[in-house]
Amino acid sequence: MKRISILLIVLYVIPGCNRITNQTEKHQSEVIETEKAFAEMAKKSGIPMAFLHFADENAVLERNNELIKGKTAIKTYFDKQDFSSIDLTWTPDFVEVSASGDLAYTYGSFVFTKTDEKGNEVKKTGIFHTVWKKQLDGSWRFVWD
Repeated sequence: MKRISILLIVLYVIPGCNRITNQTEKHQSEVIETEKAFAEMAKKSGIPMAFLHFADENAVLERNNELIKGKTAIKTYFDKQDFSSIDLTWTPDFVEVSASGDLAYTYGSFVFTKTDEKGNEVKKTGIFHTVWKKQLDGSWRFVWD
């Protein structure tokens, strides 16, 4: 009888673990696709538009050791910058999603390329880290970059 009870518990728990794994993989895939769409929009429509589109209302950017808090402040920050000669590309190398499926973080490498007046390119490479929050409509928006 004891063996049957243990077997029933195991048979009940294992399918649940599989559902959790499938949900986690689904959320990870969503976040990776969001990162790709974010990078693509930055390339095609410009860095400011992409950052504003993918920012949560309460997003925070860290730039030059300063925190830029909220979407309105982010817009003001980008309005003061000239991005016409700047290219930014990045690739997420890692994604982790919370057990609840509503928060995630990514990190990977980026290349920031600025073209000067003479046409010379100056490249800066580094590592990015972004925190994502799932929205009520199911989309993902960054809360930290």
